[in-house]
Amino acid sequence: MTITNRRIPSFLNFAKSNLSQRLMLIGLAITLFFIFLAFSAPVFQHWGWLQNPREFLSNSIHQPPSTKHWFGTSRLGYDVFCRTIFGAQAALQVVILATCLSMIVGVPLGMLSGYLGGNIDKILLFLMDSIYTLPGLLLSVTLAFVVGRGILNAAIAISIAYIPQYYRVVRNHTVSVKTEVYIEAAQSIGASTWIILSRYLFLNVIQSVPVIFTLNAADAILVLGGLGFLGLGLPEDVPEWGYDLKQALEALPTGIWWTTFFPGLTMTIMVVGLSLLGEGLNDFINPRLRKENRQ
Repeated sequence: MTITNRRIPSFLNFAKSNLSQRLMLIGLAITLFFIFLAFSAPVFQHWGWLQNPREFLSNSIHQPPSTKHWFGTSRLGYDVFCRTIFGAQAALQVVILATCLSMIVGVPLGMLSGYLGGNIDKILLFLMDSIYTLPGLLLSVTLAFVVGRGILNAAIAISIAYIPQYYRVVRNHTVSVKTEVYIEAAQSIGASTWIILSRYLFLNVIQSVPVIFTLNAADAILVLGGLGFLGLGLPEDVPEWGYDLKQALEALPTGIWWTTFFPGLTMTIMVVGLSLLGEGLNDFINPRLRKENRQ
């Protein structure tokens, strides 16, 4: 009886191949877990955990973690666990909007700049380099003063700082790809610029976009936390980690640790998860780069 060697599925090979790829799976699991928490947040709202007690009772303030309030309560009597869950929901909304906006603007501009060249390329390079030299948090804070508070406004203020990253990567890929034979063949048969960009260039220059997306998402969470801490992020009635940390700092010297610990820990875990996912994707998409770094 002949035993044939069956190939292990590629996904299993990928999961067992090296440490960086296993860490990517951990980052993916953390990210999916927070997405699940964000979608399940309304369940806790129905329990009444998000609202402030109808009567301002002293026994509802700064209660330590217990079976009734898993993460304790804040100085206003809010349940910290529920506000942390809803903070994840608000963070995901802002982060997805911010990264998508920056990607929608940066990717087409990078393709046009790299493909057309000339004065358009010079102007866009100067503009993007000027934005890129500014600290992301400082730029977001400045724009938040202009556009005001809110989920969409916070996303717009954060997204501007990430547009140059998409632009630079996509432009460089476009410059290297536009000299390929199939691009020259498309030009020779009279294909329009739109056809060349959408059909021939797009899929060949966006390999690194998912990596930038996840790493920017991790950074956007910290920027949103900074805006909330400064009172420039979301409205006060919307649970947000940065704003909750600001409110909790006053009670920290008195030993009320849970109002800062749990929102801060949740933000840290989410950022680490997205960072692991982004680094793992980078190793998977660019295996040559991983080999060079090992050497």
